[in-house]
Amino acid sequence: QLVESGGGSVQAGGSLRLSCTASGRTFDSPAMGWFRQAPGKEREFVAAISWNGANTAYADSVKGRFTISRENAKNTVSLQMNSLKPEDTAVYYCNVLSLGRSYWGQGTQVTVSS
Repeated sequence: QLVESGGGSVQAGGSLRLSCTASGRTFDSPAMGWFRQAPGKEREFVAAISWNGANTAYADSVKGRFTISRENAKNTVSLQMNSLKPEDTAVYYCNVLSLGRSYWGQGTQVTVSS
């Protein structure tokens, strides 16, 4: 089970930190990441981090503003979001990729007002 937290409402230019904790099972060397889905749009990639944290990837739209990190001892991945823009408004989903299988959290709403 993946449980996200940290969503909410913020004004443009503000910051939020999302967290996702995996519980109930052990994943084998999982890559972890975040996706988002805005109303009327398809789900899109935001950021990902390798199992040992050595490699990260970001969507062009969030580079320089968002930072992904993980704490394996706590089975947690976090997304620090700074300089938020109204176009960042979406439901954010945590994702775990392990042994070719993908697991999703239930999503957490992020709303950025102008």
